[in-house]
Amino acid sequence: MSRYLAPLLLSAAATLAASPAAASSADEADLRRQLAEMREQMARMTQRIDSLESQLAAAKRPSQAPPATVPMVASTGAVPPAAPAPAKPRTEVSWNGAPQWSDGTGWSFKPRGRLQMDAGVIDGPAKLAGGENLGFSAELRRFFLGFDGTMPGGFGYRVEADLANSDVQLTDVYLTYAPSKALTITLGQHKPFWGLDELTSDLNTSMMERAAYTNAFGFERRVGLSATYVHGALLAEGGVFTDDAIALNNDLDKSWSVDGRLVAMPKLAGGTLHLGGSVHWRDLNGSAANFRYRVRPFLHTTDLRFVDTGTLPATGERGLGAEAAWIGGRFHVVGESFWQTVRRPGFADPTFNGGYAEVGYLLTRDQTAYRNGVFEQIRPRAPLGSGGLGAVQVNVRYDWLSLSDAGIRGGRQHSAGIAVIWMPTMLVRFIATYGHLWTKDASVAAGFDRDYGADAAGMRAQFNF
Repeated sequence: MSRYLAPLLLSAAATLAASPAAASSADEADLRRQLAEMREQMARMTQRIDSLESQLAAAKRPSQAPPATVPMVASTGAVPPAAPAPAKPRTEVSWNGAPQWSDGTGWSFKPRGRLQMDAGVIDGPAKLAGGENLGFSAELRRFFLGFDGTMPGGFGYRVEADLANSDVQLTDVYLTYAPSKALTITLGQHKPFWGLDELTSDLNTSMMERAAYTNAFGFERRVGLSATYVHGALLAEGGVFTDDAIALNNDLDKSWSVDGRLVAMPKLAGGTLHLGGSVHWRDLNGSAANFRYRVRPFLHTTDLRFVDTGTLPATGERGLGAEAAWIGGRFHVVGESFWQTVRRPGFADPTFNGGYAEVGYLLTRDQTAYRNGVFEQIRPRAPLGSGGLGAVQVNVRYDWLSLSDAGIRGGRQHSAGIAVIWMPTMLVRFIATYGHLWTKDASVAAGFDRDYGADAAGMRAQFNF
């Protein structure tokens, strides 16, 4: 604006000086003084207009935050860089039969479950008492749902329940802590360390049911505190346990036990040799309880038992187990035996025994899965849908159980069985099995005969995630 106003004022002054009124010499000096004053005022006005224009331009620019206060630093004058904001953990989702969430800081969560559907036929003697419970039957054997995962600091967790037959039974419910790769501490409901067959998941058993003695002797999950140590070819497990979670709701259930297992797993002849043993001591601690040992005939699809001790007043149990196996490539051979002694007040203490011997072979080019003292899920090299038919395994087993000793006549049961297992994928499994049983001194008579045989055939379809 000043560049337009100044010439205008100068032009007006020149015109005034050139007018006839200024011809008089008397007035010339006064006119020059007025003209000098006008020029000085014009100069001040020009400066003021320039200042106002600068303020207006500054007002039109975007506002800026005042500079941050800079802390005093050393004489070098360098300002330390600001600390970067911590990065927010990023949740990652992976898939392993079910989604698994993890955030990279130690947290993870994964749902888990399994479904087993069984059907079977058991044929016994014509005059067998309770024989109407035999024949064909089908059942929802297991329906597990739960979740597991990890937490920062080396902790892990698992919560799982069996919902089969519209009944809720807690299975694994525990918290783990792993201070190192070799040591794991477990608190909650889990299995005491009975042996190879019992500790192998029911997803990976070589027959539809485990060995008869594992069911007869009441092997179950119990609430306790235990530790597992694995280093090289050595596995050591031990813990202190009470009753199962449901029984603990009863004020009269006060039993406790100490259970331990030791396994050597050296490499031998191109495979793994498994040699182990377990010891168990259980005290009822004044609980008003009786023991009863019995087992179903080969399959779980009937409630009839051929061998049964009846109720035995007792103060506790002692258990001793021995196990041996060799696993290499497609082949495995395994055998176990267990001795269960019942401590009875005022009576002789009977010792019952059971066991099995088994041989298994994969017909496909797959590997028997074994790790840390148990059999694991076989991973077919060529699963169905990926250019193959999956894995096929054949297992044969001889099983025995004696529930007669020290005046107790619960009977003896032997069986020979064969199972064909097809695993189209790692998470899907089909089993077809057949077994022949021999019983002696059975608790259930066929007319007047307590020594007889029976046949059983069954099938199972299962999947897990």
